[in-house]
Amino acid sequence: MKPNADSLKRSIIFRNLYLVTCYIGIPLPTKIFVKPDRTFEIKIGQPTVSYFLKAAAGIEKGARQTGKEVAGLVTLKHVYEIAQVKAQDEAFALQDVPLSSVVCSIIGSARSLGVRVVKDLSSEEPAAFQKERAAFLAAQKEADLAAQAEAAKK
Repeated sequence: MKPNADSLKRSIIFRNLYLVTCYIGIPLPTKIFVKPDRTFEIKIGQPTVSYFLKAAAGIEKGARQTGKEVAGLVTLKHVYEIAQVKAQDEAFALQDVPLSSVVCSIIGSARSLGVRVVKDLSSEEPAAFQKERAAFLAAQKEADLAAQAEAAKK
């Protein structure tokens, strides 16, 4: 069967509807390969490492200044669980990358997001950290607004 442009559009719409019902709010990288004989293939990947890290840390954004501020905390257990999922990803599976290398890669991604990887967390630590982080972000927002007001005066 050689699909035309309309059937490709329909297929994409149906696939997107399926994904919306299964994964609401989760960004999934999608690749569409159109072949010379006008057939196509849709590959839907897993969420990105940064999405998993932000979800595990309970944050919406990473740190503005990576080395100077901490945006969130995750444990080694979180990193290991993410690594097990991402090890099945095409980029790692095709190169036959060992799990320890995937873990190191994820720790590097966490560092670049401003997420600190710790061995263990008590039940009180994340809540205290999130309160501290919320206060820091509020102060940062006020400073940004003051800087914008100062720039507008000039």
